Amino acid sequence: MNIERWGWYSIAVNILLALLHGFIALRFDSLAVAAELTHNIVDLATAVAVLIGLKLAGRKSKFFPYGLYKVENLVAAGLAALIFLTAHEIARDALLATTAPVWVDNWMLAALTVTVALPLVFSHFELRAGKLANSPALIADAREYRVHGFTTGLVFAALLSERFRYPLDRLAALVIVVAVMKTGWDLLRDAMRVLLDASLDAETLDHIRNVFNAEPAVAEVKWVTGRNAGRFRFVEAGVALRVTEVDKAEWVMRRIETRVRAAVPYVERVLIHIEAPASPYVRYAVPLADRDEKVSPHFGEAPFLRCWPRGLATAPSKISAS
Repeated sequence: MNIERWGWYSIAVNILLALLHGFIALRFDSLAVAAELTHNIVDLATAVAVLIGLKLAGRKSKFFPYGLYKVENLVAAGLAALIFLTAHEIARDALLATTAPVWVDNWMLAALTVTVALPLVFSHFELRAGKLANSPALIADAREYRVHGFTTGLVFAALLSERFRYPLDRLAALVIVVAVMKTGWDLLRDAMRVLLDASLDAETLDHIRNVFNAEPAVAEVKWVTGRNAGRFRFVEAGVALRVTEVDKAEWVMRRIETRVRAAVPYVERVLIHIEAPASPYVRYAVPLADRDEKVSPHFGEAPFLRCWPRGLATAPSKISAS
C-alpha cells in the first residue's frame, strides 16, 4: 500500500478547510470560526510533517541499521505538541478577545456544513488505510480529522444559536479547546509508549506465544517479548528445542519465524534465543575429603563428591574430582 499518498490527500483537505474557514471568519467576524481556522492552520503544518515522516520512516543506513521507523512516532508526538499550541491560542482568544454580534446567513451555514462533512468522510477512509498499514502517523492524523468534524459542528451550532439571540460563540470556542486537548493527550501518550520501547500488547504476545507452542520441535517457550517501532514490530523469544543438531535447530527457527510473520502483520524481525531445557532432576552434591566420606571444608579442593540425583532408585555414587 502506498501510504505516502494519504499525506498528500491530508494536505489538500487541510488547505480546502483553511480557505473556507478563513473566508467565513474574515467576512462574518466569528470567534468560533476564527478558532477553527487556527486549528486548520496548525493541522496543515502537521499534515506536512506526517508526509515527511512517512517518507523517512522506511529508510535504513549504516548509522540506522534498524531503520527510521520511529520517525512516525516522533511525528505523532510533534502533532500532539502542535495540538496543545492550538488549544492555547483558541483558549486565549475565547477568554480575552472582544466579540461583536455575529451576522449569520444561509450561505455561511451551508459552507460550515461542508466543512463538517469533509473531515468526517476523509477521516473514515484515512483511518481505515492507517490501520491496514499499521501507521501511527496516519491513524493520528485521521483521529485529528474526527476532532475537526466535532469542533466544526460546535461552530455550526454556536452560529445557528445567534439567529435565536442566544450567543454561544465564546462557549463553543472553549468546548473546542477541551476536545483539542483530549486529542493531543491521546496522541502524545501513544507516541511516548513506542518511543520508550513499551511492550507489545498482551493479546499480540499471547498470539505469538501460541505460534511458538504450535511448533512440534519446541519443548518449552521460556519467554516472549516485543516492541513497536513506527508501524513495524520487533519480536524476541527464548525457547528450548527438542532437537540438538545445529542445522536442524536453524531450520526450526526459520520455520517459526515464517509462521510468526504470517500470523502477525508488520513483523520486521524475529529474534529467537535457544535456551537449555529444564532438567527433570535436582542433584545434590557434598564435597568429601577422603574415601571414608569425611566432609571437606572446601568445595573446590575436595577430591571426591557424593551426588544424590533425586527421584532415581540408585545407590549414591562417588565421583572423583581429579
